[in-house]
Amino acid sequence: MPTISVFYGIRIRLFTSEHNPPHFHASYQGHKATYDFEGNKREGDMPNKQDALIRAWALLHSEDLQVGWDMAQEGETPHKIDPLR
Repeated sequence: MPTISVFYGIRIRLFTSEHNPPHFHASYQGHKATYDFEGNKREGDMPNKQDALIRAWALLHSEDLQVGWDMAQEGETPHKIDPLR
């Protein structure tokens, strides 16, 4: 489960053998949630402030996330994606 970005204590991961629809996993201080590439939370629990940061990051990097997803589906390690600054 490669970590593709870390910002403000939030860790973003893409699983290499994950199922559709495309999504990523976010974790922060024991909270875990999954999001689609438009920043919509699919499931899980995340504090409001971190949820807003994750949503903003996903919108900025939706194309990068799709490239990483495609790589992961091919068994490749996704590239790192710039953190939110």
